[in-house]
Amino acid sequence: MKVYAYAHLLCLTALENTDSDIGLCGWILVIFSILLTLLTLPLSIWMCIKIVKEYERAIIFRLGRILRGGAKGPGLFFILPCTDSFINVDMRTITFDIPPQEVLTKDSVTVSVDGVVYYRVQNATLAVANITNADAATRLLAQTTLRNVLGTKNLAEILSDREEIAHSMQSTLDDATDDWGIKVERVEIKDVKLPQQLQRAMAAEAEATREARAKVIAAEGEMNASRALKEASLVIAESPSALQLRYLQTLNTIAAEKNSTIIFPLPIDMIHVKQPTHTHTYIHTDASMQ
Repeated sequence: MKVYAYAHLLCLTALENTDSDIGLCGWILVIFSILLTLLTLPLSIWMCIKIVKEYERAIIFRLGRILRGGAKGPGLFFILPCTDSFINVDMRTITFDIPPQEVLTKDSVTVSVDGVVYYRVQNATLAVANITNADAATRLLAQTTLRNVLGTKNLAEILSDREEIAHSMQSTLDDATDDWGIKVERVEIKDVKLPQQLQRAMAAEAEATREARAKVIAAEGEMNASRALKEASLVIAESPSALQLRYLQTLNTIAAEKNSTIIFPLPIDMIHVKQPTHTHTYIHTDASMQ
């Protein structure tokens, strides 16, 4: 009874999925295949039952035509041994590297750029029926798209706007591969290689820029220091005792550093009593530290 039930199910499945445009000869071949399958039961079961995995889909061709209903799977499905053939399509995400491409940028600089592309088959029927090899076509299209996109950018944009370039490539590839049943999920720029002479020129330019910036900063520091010294001199001129306090602070610093040179200020009025103004002269003595 199980064999007859299986045969009945096989006949119904075969007749329902068969395209009505196969013609009279096609129907004769389908019916002959069904009869041959029934006559060879249960040996023909192993030729009629096929299994596809969770990440695969099967495209069944009957007399060269894709069966109604599109891709089959995952799980079990039935085929007729004499008239049917099928192709398994992997639905997982596939990655591939874009080989380094020599690109002439918008500002006439030659750079070598490579990348990586992530894509998957979104429609198994289109991937089988509309293109011979979807994987090879996607790889070649990615190389040409990388050249075309980078050819419209200058060197500074390539070095700074990698995310924008990758997004532009993804949109272009996704639109171009939509008729193939391919979904481009992600595009990344891996490396941008510059000529050695250009690298040395850019390094020299960056070094010169840093030196110029350092000189400007040093000049600004000198200007601020001179302003601070001017303000300090004005404060000291207003208060004579401030000069003595500064002298004591200087002596404290010299003593902390264990220096052998000590400077003693001597009022000049001790030598010239008649001089009205009290100016200071400095006598420099060296005391040897024992």
